[in-house]
Amino acid sequence: MRILKYLIFLFLIVAIGLSIYVAIQPDDYKIVKTRIINAPKPVIYEYVNNLENWNKWSVWFDHDPQMVIDYGATTKGENASFKWNSNILGKGTITTTYISKDSIRQRLDFIKPKETIAHRFWSFVETTSQNGVLVTSGIEGKLSFTDKFIILFQNSMEHSFDVDFNNGLIKLDSVIRADMKKYTISTIGKTEYGGGYYLYQTTSARINETNIASEKMFQEIEAFMEQNYLHPSGDGFTLYQQTDTLNNSVIFSAGVPIKEKVITPVGSTILCGFIPSGSYFKTVMKGDYININEAWSKTREAIKNNNFEVDPQRDSFESYVVTEDETANPAALISEIYIPIKEKVEIYPDTIEN
Repeated sequence: MRILKYLIFLFLIVAIGLSIYVAIQPDDYKIVKTRIINAPKPVIYEYVNNLENWNKWSVWFDHDPQMVIDYGATTKGENASFKWNSNILGKGTITTTYISKDSIRQRLDFIKPKETIAHRFWSFVETTSQNGVLVTSGIEGKLSFTDKFIILFQNSMEHSFDVDFNNGLIKLDSVIRADMKKYTISTIGKTEYGGGYYLYQTTSARINETNIASEKMFQEIEAFMEQNYLHPSGDGFTLYQQTDTLNNSVIFSAGVPIKEKVITPVGSTILCGFIPSGSYFKTVMKGDYININEAWSKTREAIKNNNFEVDPQRDSFESYVVTEDETANPAALISEIYIPIKEKVEIYPDTIEN
């Protein structure tokens, strides 16, 4: 009996000591993970800022693909929110409480399995040395006595957060790089181009360097237009006058449509031209410009398959509907190809009278 009393007394001492030890542990927790992602900062930012993108990369959706999401009145910027309900991850709400160009903060209100509050935080810092963006993802909050007791023996919550946040950044990186490579090529077919006046510069370059040369030309045309209070009437384009695949060279013009004819100063490298209206075979490519050669090949193939004949008296051109000035995501770029075609001549059999 005496031994039992000693054992009970010893157990009480251990329990009291353990309780004191748990109680004096830090009440706060903070978990931070970082990763360099080689993508434009605005693209990465959009994947985090727009809560509708979270199902593409958040590991929560891997843990429970059947999780029910109910989006709030807005899904981007401050006050963006969604509610989640999951048999595995419980129930709660996430709300964006602060945004800047370099950081985002969000509040997590857990309802089940127990009520608690946590705060998520993000930062996005461009790195010149590693040619990418340092993305920081973290969470912080308060620990109850029960939380600290469980962590003491299992370390389950911190370990779970640590693994999830690391895997989340890895998946975010992978999804962004894959999405930026997506592109579509749609051969529209015969279309009528209205034509009109345009300002342009002409030069020659290697075939694979036309985009570099045209970028400088467009800048000079835009500067000329600004100085002379001129406004574009359409999308910029590249007009191909002569292509020599054998010598890897091309003569082309960078042009910007304008409403009326302009007489440019004598000696100016900026000239005014006119494209007559006519029939063209049109293709639309959405995605990175590095895929433009494939778009040209598919356009020529479609022209052949549809029994159209290319008109050698007129020049083919590319039109740039959505450019890098408008979006940082290569997958959102839109380019159009126009190849001039001749009108089909319908041949009818001679009428035979009996």
